[in-house]
Amino acid sequence: MLVQIDDANGVRTLTLNRPEALNAFNEALYDATTIALRDADEDPTVAVVLLTGAGRAFSAGNDLVEMQARITDPAFQSGQYGFAGMIDTLTALRKPLILAVNGLGVGIGATILGYADLVFMSTSARLKCPFTSLGVAPEAASSYLLPQLVGRQNAAWMLLSSEWVDAAEAQRMGFAWKVCEPDALLAEAARHADILASRSIPSLIAVKQTMVDPTRSEITAAATREYAQFAELLGGAANADALAAFAERRGS
Repeated sequence: MLVQIDDANGVRTLTLNRPEALNAFNEALYDATTIALRDADEDPTVAVVLLTGAGRAFSAGNDLVEMQARITDPAFQSGQYGFAGMIDTLTALRKPLILAVNGLGVGIGATILGYADLVFMSTSARLKCPFTSLGVAPEAASSYLLPQLVGRQNAAWMLLSSEWVDAAEAQRMGFAWKVCEPDALLAEAARHADILASRSIPSLIAVKQTMVDPTRSEITAAATREYAQFAELLGGAANADALAAFAERRGS
C-alpha cells in the first residue's frame, strides 16, 4: 500500500509508504496520495488530516528516474491524477492539514509545507528545494506560497540556492511550527491533531476556508506560471546534465 491510512479520534493519518525510494513521488504515489486526501476531505467522520512518511525520509521529492523517462520514453504513461492533481487537491482541501516531517524533505517534500496548516519537524529532518541544481523551475505554487509563509528573502534562498536547511533553521525561517525529537514527533503532532479534531468539523472547515480562500486564485495562477517555465526547462541542457549525473551516481 503506497499510502498507509490510519483513523483515530477524528484524525486520519496518511503515511507515504515507499521507504525504499525515500518516499519519492512517482506517478503511482501521486495518485494514491491524491485519492487518500480526497477521501479524507469527503469523509464526514474525519476532522483533521495528518501526513507523514515511512522510514527515514518524509519525501525525496519527484522520482528522478520517472522524470528522465518522461523526457526520453515516448511510451511514458502519466498517472490518473499525477502531480497536478495532487496540487489541485491540496489547494482545495477543506480540512486542517498537519505535516509531521520525519526526515528529509526534497522538492515537493519541502514545497508541500506551503499547504500545511501546522508543520512539525524532527530535529533530524532537513529541507531542500533543488530546482536550480536540476535546471528546472519551481513547482507546487512555491514561488507564491513560500514568500507568503517565510518572507521574500528566506524563500529566495530556498528556491534559488538548492541548499539544505536543517530543522532549527527551518523553524527560525517559519517553515516549521514545532521541532521535536525523532521519537516524539508523531505523538506530538497527533496530540495537537487530537485537540483540533475535538472541535466542530463545520467550524474547522469555516476557519480554514476564511483563511485560505483569498489565496486560492493566487495559488492557481502561480502554478500555471510555474508549469509553463518547467515545461520550457525540462529536458534542456542543464536539466539533461543533472539527470544524467543522477543516473550515473545511481548506477555506480
